[in-house]
Amino acid sequence: MTDTPALIYKIISESLWNQAQALGRLTGAPVDMADGFIHFSSAAQMRETAARHFAGQGDLLLLAVAVAKLGAALKWEVSRGGALFPHLFGDMPIAAVVAVHPLPCLPDGSHDFAGLPA
Repeated sequence: MTDTPALIYKIISESLWNQAQALGRLTGAPVDMADGFIHFSSAAQMRETAARHFAGQGDLLLLAVAVAKLGAALKWEVSRGGALFPHLFGDMPIAAVVAVHPLPCLPDGSHDFAGLPA
């Protein structure tokens, strides 16, 4: 992919993040394990990902992940609507996470991205 962003994003439950921190790596959510890779989104994709896959869910975090720390296991693959999505074929080291943001659920089931990357 040309113009690869410096950061990609992972929406994750607080409990799964706590488990990942204890292990020193993220092995993935159940959907990731079923698909054989860890799903990520670009900044432009994360809001739609939240709406499609996490609507109404509280206790979520948004992880900002440094692409440079993921190596060759990160692949950009065609997915939803022909868009390229970042997929990690392997565990994500905790050291790749550069920021952790709360992702509160609003009364309408959407998530509050105020103050987060565009």
